[in-house]
Amino acid sequence: MASVSQDEIQKFHRDGFLVLERFFSAEECDSMRSQIQGIIEGMEVPPHCRTEFSTREEEQLQSQGSSDYFLTSGDKIRFFFEKGVLDGKGNFLVPKEKSISKIGHALHAYDPVFKQITHSSKVQELGRKLGLERPVVVQSMYIFKQPGIGGEVTPHQDATFLHTEPLGRILGFWIALEDATQENGCLWFIPGSHTNGITRRMVRAPSGASTCVEFVGSEPAYDDSQFIPLPVKKGGLVLIHGEVVHKSDLNSSGSSRQAFTFHVMEAEGTSWSRENWLQPTPELPFPSLYT
Repeated sequence: MASVSQDEIQKFHRDGFLVLERFFSAEECDSMRSQIQGIIEGMEVPPHCRTEFSTREEEQLQSQGSSDYFLTSGDKIRFFFEKGVLDGKGNFLVPKEKSISKIGHALHAYDPVFKQITHSSKVQELGRKLGLERPVVVQSMYIFKQPGIGGEVTPHQDATFLHTEPLGRILGFWIALEDATQENGCLWFIPGSHTNGITRRMVRAPSGASTCVEFVGSEPAYDDSQFIPLPVKKGGLVLIHGEVVHKSDLNSSGSSRQAFTFHVMEAEGTSWSRENWLQPTPELPFPSLYT
């Protein structure tokens, strides 16, 4: 892995995202993929917890919002499924390893392989190069983007879900565990869109509401022509500013697009919103990125 240059850091500040090719080795990617296979093999999902993951607002509120399973997943390793993979009774219509949309949100804390990757010396060095003083890891996810059914992720800003005061303190690390192409649903970005703040937030709903979370504010209509695709080879790392607008399309190809991603917050001089769905717990305070 080549060290990140000042030019690249300037590019990140300008665009709101940065690709660092071959940041992780093929061996590191394969170790994450085989580790996740073992986790899936041991997966026991209570039928009432078989939450389908969706990013469309109404479905999101319906499936995630009414679900304690999602809301309390910040300090656990939990499973979320693609649409259409379960029947009305919550039984799998496809093999379970092909049914999963993502696993979240604390792999970085409780799984040795993902913990080692998250806190690897090259990630810590990159944090220091970016000038992070007191970065903490707030969440992690393994994303599958299954062949043929891997759902689209509509345009969004990560700070909508992970709100801080001030803004600009959230940074996503997105690792391609196999080649991400336009065919299998790579990320798309609007360059420079991280400078306009955020227009909506997902917050915890007041107790007694019909859903556990709700959206405040409005979602702007984004111009499709402004997005540029970001294909990345296996082992590539994409740095994602918390306010940059990005999306990914449906995976209509025959190959998956697996990725491991985690979010870091600069904790120095920052307050984490008490209204965020994700909250640190006594069992898992946000761990320091630097070890």
